[in-house]
Amino acid sequence: MLLRVSIEKAGYSSSATIHSIQFELSEGQLLAVIGPNGSGKTTLVRAISQVLPFIDAQIHINGTNLMQTNETERSRLIAVVPQSTFVPPHFLVEEVVLMGRAPYMNWSGRAKQDDLDRARKAMGQTDVEKFRYCVCGELSAGERQRVILARALAQDTPVLLMDEPTSHLDLRHQIEFLELTRSLCQKGGKTVLVAMHDLNLAARFGDVFLAMKYGTTDAFGNAQDVLLPEKLSEIYGLAVKVIKLVDGGRTVVIPQ
Repeated sequence: MLLRVSIEKAGYSSSATIHSIQFELSEGQLLAVIGPNGSGKTTLVRAISQVLPFIDAQIHINGTNLMQTNETERSRLIAVVPQSTFVPPHFLVEEVVLMGRAPYMNWSGRAKQDDLDRARKAMGQTDVEKFRYCVCGELSAGERQRVILARALAQDTPVLLMDEPTSHLDLRHQIEFLELTRSLCQKGGKTVLVAMHDLNLAARFGDVFLAMKYGTTDAFGNAQDVLLPEKLSEIYGLAVKVIKLVDGGRTVVIPQ
């Protein structure tokens, strides 16, 4: 298993916000984390990435225990695409994307040719290369979201954590963003955890699913195990209908 997570408790104080969560992901899998507001999706992302000050957990990537690594070592294993689209407004897009190369730079912080090449590749993948010399303050929220993804890709880690990465994107860029994410899994071998609100996007792009409620695991598994009408209705407190489309076999969730 590339990513192994076992969290007994994590939160912002001695009172755990999330608890009793265990799962394992293989290389190339995309995990869609779903659940209502306040269920702990964002906290889970922050716990795995070691942002939380209080955590009792075991998190391993390729056998390395993240609890025993320093910040630089962790930054070579995990990259995060946060919910916020804030980037320094007076920085050029290329400068922000190059920040993803920080774990590989020496004390001088000077970018080598390999750093520049990886940053440019990431900008091309996310369709922001045309903004390369634009200051970030001139970009829309959706464009900044893609710059943040480019920064994470430039970081060149085996694991990507994403917290509502499509919340500021229009429909076209939502699909393109998640198609790129799937391609990173299938062709690039990355393991990706995405916290999502949109159940239909989750159903379309997820390989496995973690449904959260009250800060813990309500269900974990493939679509047949998790995306069930009775399960989703109970989690969200709303009656839903789950339809399997004949064309392409996609799952669609419709509120009733």
